[in-house]
Amino acid sequence: MNGRAPELILVVDDDLMIAQLVEKYLQRAGYRVAIAQDGLSALRMIRMLSPALVVLDLMLPELDGQSVARAAREEHDVSIIMLTALGSTTQRVAGLEAGADDYLAKPFAPSELVARVRSVLRRTRTSSTSPIRYGDIMVDPARRAARLREQPLELTASEFDLLQALVQARGRVLTREFLIDAVVRSDEGHGIQDRSIDVYVRRLRSKLGDDARTHSHVVTVRGIGYRLAEA
Repeated sequence: MNGRAPELILVVDDDLMIAQLVEKYLQRAGYRVAIAQDGLSALRMIRMLSPALVVLDLMLPELDGQSVARAAREEHDVSIIMLTALGSTTQRVAGLEAGADDYLAKPFAPSELVARVRSVLRRTRTSSTSPIRYGDIMVDPARRAARLREQPLELTASEFDLLQALVQARGRVLTREFLIDAVVRSDEGHGIQDRSIDVYVRRLRSKLGDDARTHSHVVTVRGIGYRLAEA
């Protein structure tokens, strides 16, 4: 995957056999995969894991796929492919209006699903190069530059990747595992361990001018990871 950490795909389907089939093909294509079998679990996992893309069934227990898609779109920048047996034009339009990037009806060819996942993620990466602002922080992915209160920040490659992941999450909690994946994208991050991410966070906090007691920008969520303070 071009030297980057494998992207995480969340597969949401109450039919475990289908979910595991999708998981197998996506793993063969080089992706990491997590599975949820109901809508409420899917939302919790989206919030906790920040997947790059969600393969989302429309008919789910607890909370239907359209509701999951709307909620996910409101609070998370995640790509969505609807995967459902309801293949009518009305259902397709409803899924797309709920925030889906693409739509695939069951029965489906796993190879086609993998191709669509690649296509959606490719479009997402292409469109995610615009500067992103959160509070007094701005990151520019295309130029790999960052500013704090309009002043340039001198960051290492790992510190930039860490800050970009936090800014893109817009105040949501990111686990240490997710942030390790973000840092591993740069050469200096290879081989880091779970708690080593704390060192990168301390370095980033220092450059953001965070007070040692209040952590005005990067907030620790005990036992889970980190998030940015509310903008």
